[in-house]
Amino acid sequence: MKSDQQIKRRTILKGMGVAMALPWLEAMGMQTSWAAGNTPVAKAAPNRMAYIYVPNGVNMDGWRVNRSAISDGVLPSKLPPILEPLADLKSDFSILTGLTADKARSHGDGGGDHARAMSAYLTGAQPRKTDGANIRVGISADQLAASRMGDRTRLASLEIGADASKLAGGCDSGYSCIYESNLSWRSASQPMPKEVNPALIFERLFGSGTTIERAQRETQRKSVLDAVRDDFRELNIRLGVQDQRKLDEYFTAVRELELRIQKSGTMGKPQLPPGVRMPKGIPESYAEHLKLLADLVVLAFQTDTTRICSFVFANEGSNRSYPFINVREGHHNLSHHGNDTTKLSKIQDINKFHSTHLAYFLTRLKSVKEGDGNLLDHSMIVYGSGNGDGDRHNHDDLPVLLAGRGCGTIRQGRHIVYQKETPINNLWVSMLNRMDIRDVQFGDSTGELKRLS
Repeated sequence: MKSDQQIKRRTILKGMGVAMALPWLEAMGMQTSWAAGNTPVAKAAPNRMAYIYVPNGVNMDGWRVNRSAISDGVLPSKLPPILEPLADLKSDFSILTGLTADKARSHGDGGGDHARAMSAYLTGAQPRKTDGANIRVGISADQLAASRMGDRTRLASLEIGADASKLAGGCDSGYSCIYESNLSWRSASQPMPKEVNPALIFERLFGSGTTIERAQRETQRKSVLDAVRDDFRELNIRLGVQDQRKLDEYFTAVRELELRIQKSGTMGKPQLPPGVRMPKGIPESYAEHLKLLADLVVLAFQTDTTRICSFVFANEGSNRSYPFINVREGHHNLSHHGNDTTKLSKIQDINKFHSTHLAYFLTRLKSVKEGDGNLLDHSMIVYGSGNGDGDRHNHDDLPVLLAGRGCGTIRQGRHIVYQKETPINNLWVSMLNRMDIRDVQFGDSTGELKRLS
């Protein structure tokens, strides 16, 4: 397409109560990774980052990479049991060993490792021990990024999870429930509560206009695609064959997700007491819930609606059971395993279930072509926990996986072992630098995390 026919990167299709951003199209001009150094930044693929949190640590024996099978730091052909679902993505991620969240330790405050694990994980700050309103911890890495670059996208950041955030009450040895259920913090005293309802997240990504307009669309059961049909027709005639195909694939993905969300709110409802209503859009199936949330993040990144996301698979200290994988005991109860082999096996099954959904998310990102690569190439995805072994409640040698190439700045497929007590905040600084947020001192960081590139 000739330069005078190019459409703008920020082109939005609009309709009644809808503002629908577009994925990158060839008609928007050349797009390559900014790390390649041969393209102006204004036309480069943006870097994205997402933090995925899992609770209660992991069965470390099922997570640890067999170092004797490693050559030059490359991941071995056989991955440990918990990571087996990621076998087809081995060249797209690395395992980082030796990272520590020091401020999740007690430092004289006694019990409360679950509360400290989540609240200190992204903030690098020691939470004040209180179960009252005088909470205090620190701004989290994702929200630091959102404050610096959130004006470049429609949403500064996206905070989602399968468990709702608690905003009051005491939960863990004198700590407020706020600490163990909120990963993102806008300030030392202001958590960013997660949205758990896929329908509301979908509306946040694609909804616009007045409340009345959105209500009218909902009343008429109009798809977001119906609402932007006129704008789509006008745009489509200006596109080449490849862009038309890409737009069709995108719209198909949006519609399929929309239908899944609608179905999740109407199918398989349990019998509820009179007067109690089932929240619309939240699946009864935990697995389907995680998949819907993952697909929404992919759409948010694909359309550059946001570049920053925190995604909590379950709140810290979660005692969720997993009967669908034959684990009927609560996760937290099992995590106090006392080296019982039966309990450790069940914890490993839970960990493997979570990594299966990580694999789903990464595969979805990798399937979306963008410029000289795909969404996963242009992202940094951290998966981990603020606890190491759930029985010990240790906060050193954390289970941490880093996926995506960060626009060509990260070399993957490796097991990187760092010196003991290396601050996990060094990883956050490294990611912030790759988002063009420089000269950041974060928590106990001693600088960038070396050997990533």
